[in-house]
Amino acid sequence: MKIIFIIDQVYLHGGIERVLSIKANYLAEKEGNEVHIITTEQKEEKPCYSFDKRVIFKDLGINYNRRKSYFHPKNLKKLPRHISKTKAALKDINPDIVVVCSHSVDTYFVPFIVKGIPKVKEFHYSRFIEKEKRKNPSFFKKYFFKFADYVESKYDRLVILNKDESNYYKSDNTIVISNPLTFYPDNVSDLSNNRIITAGRIAAVKGYDILIDIWQEFSKTRKDCQLHIFGSGEANYVKKLQDKIYAAGIQDSIKLMGSTDKIKEEMMQSSVFVMTSHNECFPLVLLEAQACGLPIVSFDCPYGPRNIIDKNTGILIPPYDNNAFVDQLNTLMSDRDRIQEMGKNARENAKNYQLDAVMALWQKMFNDLTPKK
Repeated sequence: MKIIFIIDQVYLHGGIERVLSIKANYLAEKEGNEVHIITTEQKEEKPCYSFDKRVIFKDLGINYNRRKSYFHPKNLKKLPRHISKTKAALKDINPDIVVVCSHSVDTYFVPFIVKGIPKVKEFHYSRFIEKEKRKNPSFFKKYFFKFADYVESKYDRLVILNKDESNYYKSDNTIVISNPLTFYPDNVSDLSNNRIITAGRIAAVKGYDILIDIWQEFSKTRKDCQLHIFGSGEANYVKKLQDKIYAAGIQDSIKLMGSTDKIKEEMMQSSVFVMTSHNECFPLVLLEAQACGLPIVSFDCPYGPRNIIDKNTGILIPPYDNNAFVDQLNTLMSDRDRIQEMGKNARENAKNYQLDAVMALWQKMFNDLTPKK
């Protein structure tokens, strides 16, 4: 089976890129498969994650200005070339199926080019963020949402990451397939260190500014604990967070560690994973933490964490209740037996998301959409 994945780039660390590498490698290893990845702005950079040597890359070199809206004239003038080059690539490769991974311009035209090839769109963010805008849309947004809903109805399948998300889609072509675990180590953390960890893209939606506020209060009574934040982001935003840490005088106990390709090893040296995001869809990093045997303390934000965490594997905190977060984290860190029990249960839960189980769902979907040959 020839499979094309379409994404903007694979040189920056991110959840979509990491999951793509896992899926593409799995499929490329299967006899009879030919896996292609088409990018629009790889800029001759090397992929940040490891890809099987059999995966075939093609970059279209569109290179949108990501600091501006896709509707900005400088970006819009690149659209005809983008459509033309994508259409040519699909005709040349002649795939059995096409999967659009990232939420960029190609989302809106791929269903309408090279008819006859089944097309799938993945969603890696929560549509909750559109809820209020859809209730009271501006004139432009009203028609944009209508257009987006129409486009989505033209895909053969929309892959969403949890069942709660289905409420936000107008078409009946959704299917729930969670992200697969990227690893399931033989050993787990011994949960003996007073190190708390979090990881993810350094961006406002992840709520790291709130986490710093929480840590400022937590560290007043728990001076023996360290918080390490792994991830990268816009330099100005990272500096803003670092300045906030210094202003609070907690730089000795909270560290911005930058990105790492050894997150498993870092988790294995930690005892608890924390998350303060404003919204999530299906945070793979929580499953990775569970695979390493870590209990989780997280805001119960829409809608990812609650689909992964329960009372046996972690603690869900009402969003923005910083005091409750401080209290629950303090209580947990003071109860090593509870940490050990939650960590054991978390490890068991992670088994449900191992690669073979998740990829079997992808393969079944591909088989259902592909005419028998």
